[in-house]
Amino acid sequence: MILYIKNMVSPRCKIRVREELTKLGLDCKKVELGAVQIMKKITTPQRKCLRENLRASGLELMEDKRSILIEKIKNVIVELVHYTDDLPTTNYSDYISKKMGYDYTYLSNLFSKTKGIDIQHFIINHKIERVKELLQYKELNLTEISYKLHYSSVSHLSNQFKKVTGLSPSTYMHESQKRWNTLENM
Repeated sequence: MILYIKNMVSPRCKIRVREELTKLGLDCKKVELGAVQIMKKITTPQRKCLRENLRASGLELMEDKRSILIEKIKNVIVELVHYTDDLPTTNYSDYISKKMGYDYTYLSNLFSKTKGIDIQHFIINHKIERVKELLQYKELNLTEISYKLHYSSVSHLSNQFKKVTGLSPSTYMHESQKRWNTLENM
């Protein structure tokens, strides 16, 4: 049986879900972002308890098919941008369509209608969040980051970064460094 969970976006969330299922005596076969496969059918009291315990952690047990599909789309994107080193060589629409097993136009329309943002902007926002992370780690320079995230050029990455954040990557880093220094001196 597969349970779908909203807001499950990190390895820490996976651990939390696994802990809650274990408390209820439910064995997990597989835990992925947004979904968990359990070995046996969940009872109504177990489902109610799981729903309440997950909610306390900011997670939500989902049962509506549309919501589940939207969450799957989000998780494919989050997994791809944040946890995969090799971004697809095909375009994102083909990748998402193939991964989800649905026509991209259908997914895109459903996503836009439900979330109020199109899939492309959702991807861009997550790519910019990933750029911020990579800049913070200071392990890669902007050229390496643009290559890693499949930007056509550093200029394209910089323009997109500024459009989303209002800052250039270098200004962002400078401001970020100032914030860290202020925190360290407190």
